Amino acid sequence: MCRFFPLLLIVIVAVLAAGGFATAALGAEPPHATAEEHHLPLKPEVLFEVGRFAVTNSMLVTWIVAIGIIVFAQAATRNIKAIPTGKQNFLEWLVESLYNFLQNIIGADLVRKTFWFFATLFIFILFVNWFGLLPGVGTIGWGHRLADGGFHLDRPLLRGGNADLNMTSAMAIMFFALWLFWAVQAQGFGGVLVHIFGPKGESKGLMKIAMIGIFFVVGILEVVSILFRPISLSFRLYGNVYAGETILASMSTMVPSLAWLIPIPFYFMELLVGLVQAMVFMLLTAVFTLLIAQHDPGHEAHH
Repeated sequence: MCRFFPLLLIVIVAVLAAGGFATAALGAEPPHATAEEHHLPLKPEVLFEVGRFAVTNSMLVTWIVAIGIIVFAQAATRNIKAIPTGKQNFLEWLVESLYNFLQNIIGADLVRKTFWFFATLFIFILFVNWFGLLPGVGTIGWGHRLADGGFHLDRPLLRGGNADLNMTSAMAIMFFALWLFWAVQAQGFGGVLVHIFGPKGESKGLMKIAMIGIFFVVGILEVVSILFRPISLSFRLYGNVYAGETILASMSTMVPSLAWLIPIPFYFMELLVGLVQAMVFMLLTAVFTLLIAQHDPGHEAHH
């Protein structure tokens, strides 16, 4: 079990670095926004800059969660016991459950090569989602007094990591790069082209020529679908998390005197949504990998 965690830490650091690059590339909200907006802004707020590298409130959340996962993993595996208890027991249960779950979906061979990445995605996305529901996230920061005596928050100190399109895009792009690597590793470059454009089934004569043309067109559509996968993955996760945080913010301001009560049912809903979205992201990436890395039916049945 412990051999997966050095790789897990490497992926977390790489995801955070990619998230930072995407934030700098796509841009972020100016540090001193003046718009009187009462909803969650689409872009994260810049907290400070190091040269051209902008550190945003969503990046800060991902760093906090990553450090928390690293510290917990190190503490749980510092003194390994034959009969696990406490933190070690929880960690082994989580890793083994994920491993068995993925093995039943993508097979023993593929899970041995890819588990480190898919498990990291699930654990990281889940705890980033749940961290965004903690009190203070999105409600503590810098602001100004309004004319009626109220307070408007201009720059929250913390923002849900997956409520930032830069973060979800970075994870989707990283998966796409690994997907290409695993595809070529499993099929070879020529095998990938045959898998996408090659005719399926047995045919002869004119029918074979017609099938080649048909599957070539189908292959072009498949290429378009493959290229859109990072976009769909990033927007699906971002959209669900952003919508959930917007709902919580709206429920908190609907009736000020009941701001402590109305959002409670929605918090429980968002706990479930956070789990489901982490599972969906992991499953989609795993299935996409299985579709390109699987061999003939006889080979899969053998395994």
